[in-house]
Amino acid sequence: MRRIGLISFLAMWAVVAAPAHAKWLRADTESFIIYSESNEKQLHEFAANLQRFDNTLRLVFNVADEGEESRLPIYLLPSGNDVAGLATGSRSSPIVGWYRVDSDGAFAMSHRQKDAQARGTSAAQQMLFHEYSHHFMKRHLRAAFPGWFIEGFAEYYSTVDFDKDGRGLIGQPVYRRAYGLLMLPKMPAERVLFEPPSAMRNLGQTDTYYGRSWLLTHMLFHSPARTNQIGTYINAINAGGDPRKAAIEAFGELDMLDKDLNRYVESRLSYRTTRDPVRAAGDIRITPLAADEDAAIMARLERINAAGNAERMVKARDALRALAAKQPANPEIQFELAAAEWAIENDARDLSAVRAALDKALAAKPDHVRANVLLGRLKLYELRDRGETDPAAWRDARRPIQLANRTDPNDAVPLYAYFESFLDEGKRPSEMAIKALERAFVLTPENVQIRVAYAFALANQGEFDPAIRLAKTVAFDPHDNGQGEAMLKQLEAMRDRRAGARGKASSTTAATDDD
Repeated sequence: MRRIGLISFLAMWAVVAAPAHAKWLRADTESFIIYSESNEKQLHEFAANLQRFDNTLRLVFNVADEGEESRLPIYLLPSGNDVAGLATGSRSSPIVGWYRVDSDGAFAMSHRQKDAQARGTSAAQQMLFHEYSHHFMKRHLRAAFPGWFIEGFAEYYSTVDFDKDGRGLIGQPVYRRAYGLLMLPKMPAERVLFEPPSAMRNLGQTDTYYGRSWLLTHMLFHSPARTNQIGTYINAINAGGDPRKAAIEAFGELDMLDKDLNRYVESRLSYRTTRDPVRAAGDIRITPLAADEDAAIMARLERINAAGNAERMVKARDALRALAAKQPANPEIQFELAAAEWAIENDARDLSAVRAALDKALAAKPDHVRANVLLGRLKLYELRDRGETDPAAWRDARRPIQLANRTDPNDAVPLYAYFESFLDEGKRPSEMAIKALERAFVLTPENVQIRVAYAFALANQGEFDPAIRLAKTVAFDPHDNGQGEAMLKQLEAMRDRRAGARGKASSTTAATDDD
């Protein structure tokens, strides 16, 4: 175990932009699909480093599987400003990296910009490792974790680096948090433990919250006096224990925890080195994108990042209309146009334009997975809108979704769309639809929408314990916008009603037997 100082370092760095290249490349690894305009050598190095990081997490948490059936797409842009512009619509935004999960799957964005940071791994790498740690936690660590630990965990693993022999260096300081930890008012442990990051009132408090969450996580992982405390705490809250009681029983009195944290930040922090080199990436395949996809990729990034912003989506749609008119036989651009039109609010979108663009996309590429899913969704919407009751019509509407699933069985989007189609029809999902939902969850457990649907499907089958465990993972997540708490209460109410009904039935049976 090695030690390194934090108190002497306050994070300051300059940035130098890297040149962009005209042609997009795609790198395929065991766990990732990475898109970049960098040259092949740079992309190979980036992909190998990212896959080695994934392998480090698998080593630490004893995940036996190598790679993923459903891999995470990552887009690398030239600079942080480029990412900020796509992520928020403003190039001056401080957001220089992005990870999102929605109904169309997960993706991450980062950049290739080099920085002159004096110590530690690059800012871009730390951001991406932080976000991928969230992704990994949701996929492979199936407990419910509180918000401070979700963020502290991601910060802790964001600084993983590798020595010249490929051994992982784990637990190095997060230097970008030094200013908040050392110069801003110290946030009490009680606030960190029991308030979500959304409760922070300004950027300074947010920075301090993330820093203290990392510091607490680091102390619990590294301090010999606190061995196994985090496990005791997580087990207690997953068993339904009161969070405050669980924290005090695991960590001791909170004022003493505060004092220990304040001493810990001024100490020389230890980090660990893996005993052996971490397994390098297997075969990394780098290929140029096909011309159709290369022409569409920036339009795709604008479209997926405009989600939730009506004004941006209309602009993205209008730009795609112009692009599609110039390339009517490009299936990728036609699909992006259809998807952008579909994403516009119901009273403003043009469903005939969605259909026309999908027809062109599928004429050029009949097995286009996402175009077939969207065609199925469009047909289902139209049936529901007119109150269709003919089962044959609903079966016909599902056929494009089934084709999409056959084309790519490891894409969760067609699986989930097939399950949703029964809800659209107002029918109880078939056994096959439940299996499709389960498979979608296995492929993408990080997708909250699918996790919620699967939890309710389990509850409807009387499997309340696993359903409520899933609900807790959503309820504790600081990114869930409060839906998890309502979901948890609803599932608990369903369980209690089912238990009450069983109890009443048992009493009636007993009374009948007595008679």
